[in-house]
Amino acid sequence: MSEAREWLIQWLRDAHAMEEQAETILAGQLSRLEHYPDLSKRIREHLEETKAQASRLKACLDRIGEGTSTLKDTGGKLMAFAQSASGVFAADEVMKGSLASYTFEHMEIASYTILIAAAEAVGEKDVVQVCEQNLREEIAMADWLKTHLGPTTTKFLNRAEADSDSAKR
Repeated sequence: MSEAREWLIQWLRDAHAMEEQAETILAGQLSRLEHYPDLSKRIREHLEETKAQASRLKACLDRIGEGTSTLKDTGGKLMAFAQSASGVFAADEVMKGSLASYTFEHMEIASYTILIAAAEAVGEKDVVQVCEQNLREEIAMADWLKTHLGPTTTKFLNRAEADSDSAKR
């Protein structure tokens, strides 16, 4: 097996673990959002996209005779759980979550851009297509978050003025 192919497999496993981590983060955020219905709705939609992305990546790995990395998947979920749990103590949890989500989306965008180039280099057209689909979904989520950061901030500040406890979530 070529070194380029080995890297592709490694990066596919990383991306699968990244999506497993994202699923845990999104589910944690969603379980605590109470006063931000637009954000809650979009996170719920992206959680379903994220599950599908992980499934597509697993299918790519299975198709080329490789599997996911249980160690990486578990590590990603543990990090996500710790991050999600730490948000409970932040007085501005919705804002910290929005910041983290926007940042995470851009990491995913970069990861899929790398994977597309690697898959093209080794001739894995099916992997290219999957990663392009995942990339489109991540770009759409990042764009949505960017568009809504200002309004979410304003809503948070208004809620904080009226009742700081309800602003948090």
